[in-house]
Order: sequence, then structure tokens, then C-alpha cells
Amino acid sequence: MMRLPWFQYQAPASVAEAARMLAGEGPRGMLIAGGTDLLPNMKRRQQTPATLISLKRVEGLKKIADGPGLALGAGLTLTEVVGALAVREKYRGLWQAAAQVASPHLRNMGTLGGNLCLDTRCNYYNQNEDWREAIGYCMKKEGKTCWVATASKRCLAVSSTDTAPALIALGARVRLVSAAGERELELASLYNNDGIAYLTRSADEILTEVLLPEAGGWKSTYWKLRRRGSFDFPLLGVAAAARAAPDGTVLDARLVLGAVSSQPIVASRASEYLAGRKLTDEVIAEAGALAASRAKPMDNTDLDVYWRKEVVPSYVGYALRELRGDDMRALRMQTARQAL
Repeated sequence: MMRLPWFQYQAPASVAEAARMLAGEGPRGMLIAGGTDLLPNMKRRQQTPATLISLKRVEGLKKIADGPGLALGAGLTLTEVVGALAVREKYRGLWQAAAQVASPHLRNMGTLGGNLCLDTRCNYYNQNEDWREAIGYCMKKEGKTCWVATASKRCLAVSSTDTAPALIALGARVRLVSAAGERELELASLYNNDGIAYLTRSADEILTEVLLPEAGGWKSTYWKLRRRGSFDFPLLGVAAAARAAPDGTVLDARLVLGAVSSQPIVASRASEYLAGRKLTDEVIAEAGALAASRAKPMDNTDLDVYWRKEVVPSYVGYALRELRGDDMRALRMQTARQAL
């Protein structure tokens, strides 16, 4: 049995108090909300903070403020996000993404902010300490070599958040608070293409809020590839959002890929290609090919890496066909094992 290392536990009651504690602890301290990712990492000695600063009691991190747009507290559990009527009705892609994270038990504990800040994953990293020591560790923790690509100068661990691609496609922003002040940025800017330094969030900052713009005619969807119908991290996530004219011509669109790089990838060329076109089968196929050119999956997760690359156009097609209005319920049940 893997046991947690010793640590101190602090439970502040406000964001300001939590920020002061985090600043005071420096690199010795880490935030914990649901702990569904952090605690297993601590058991494997991938992260060993001396102090955990809990956000469970912090006021204001569980709010839902509707209109204009939607503000979601980062402390909301994923179950609470799924249960929010405004999310389900106006921001369908986020609802579908949150509903497919892990399993019901983990969604009851895991938070929206935690999923957005989820540690990157790799077959060579997500192992117990004895296993990692036997291979000389890896670049992400205590080693010098990326065992996925030994000549690589950066860590290639994979971004496995489901909610980030969906929220980026919806144009979300996030608010970060520290003892020195606060700032707001586009969610896409929160991520780096680096398996180690995968967040632009400073160590003393707390992600407190997710801000969604007014839906304003936008429709969205999220499709996830994984081996099992529950629990598994994504091997591919496709988020699509579009705004169309009454005749079906796309006015604006955003396509975002997850789990194919160390950060969510905005498929800019594919998104721009869709603007001014109707979602015909030919247009959907071309957009899928353009999006797939951005996908760079590595052989460090489940299933064959070449097949994972080849299936990207199909999943982009599923997402765009759903936005077009096709009945995708049977295919949803086949791929996701859920009626989403």
C-alpha cells in the first residue's frame, strides 16, 4: 500500500487568507480542493508538499452567477457543474465535458479548478517511486531524460483535462488571485506546451473563477475518446463551438483538441476555414483534416499512437455533425457509453 507522506494541513476561510498562506509557504505549500489528482501523486512521491492549503471552506469558490454570461466558482465540484441548468442549456460542450470526467465518485470530489489545473500525464511518470527509480526517473521528476523521446529537450507529458478544451472553445476567461493582487486572462493563455511548466499560473496564485461570455447564438459540443466508458482520462478530446446564420452558414467557429499535446491545442486553421461555409460533409471532412494536422500525440498513454492520430478527423467530424443538427445519439452511446 502506498501511503501519503507527512504534511501539515491548513483550512483558510477566505481567498485572501488562502493567498497569504500560499505566499508564506512558498514552494513548500500546495493548494488542495478535491485532491483526486494531488493525493495519488503524493502517494507516488511525485509531489511532496510540506503544507496543504485546503480550499474547501473558502467562501465564494462555489458560486454560479448567470447573466450576462456565466461565472463559475473554481471550487464547484464537477457534479455541481453538471447539475447547473445554465451550463446544460447554454454551454452544452462544457456540460458534456464535465459529465465525462472520471467516474461519479470522482466528480463528486473533483473541482472545476482542479480539472483545469490537472497535472500532465505520462506512462513513464504516473508510476510508483520504485518503478520510476528503476528506469532512472524521468525529466518531469528527478531525472534528465524524457523516455518518450530521449532526444527531446522538454517534457512531453500530456494535458488530460476535459473541461479546458470545452471552455477554450467557448471563449472562457479565468481569474487568478494572489497576495499581490489579481489578474484575468483568456483560459487558452493559462497553458504552456511543456509537460513540466504546463501552466502560466504562478505558484502563489489561486484560480478562483471561470468567466464565460454570453452564449449569444453559440452552440457547442465535446467528444471524448477513451478505452472505457468511465474513469479513464481522455486519449483525445474534441471541443467545437460555432455561431451560424439562419441559413446555416457558419459565422464564427472554434475547434480545440485535448490530450494530443502538453496543452490544449486550438486548431486555428480549421476554425478559420469553417467561417463563411455551411457544414456540408465535404467542409466537415476538410476541417477534420486541418485539425488533425495540429495533433501531435505521443506514445506515452493508452492505445496505439498512430491510430490515435488517424482518428482525429473522425472525432472532429462527430462534433461538427452534432453542431449541424445531426442525430448523434446512437454514436454517442457507442463511443461514450452515455446519453449526452
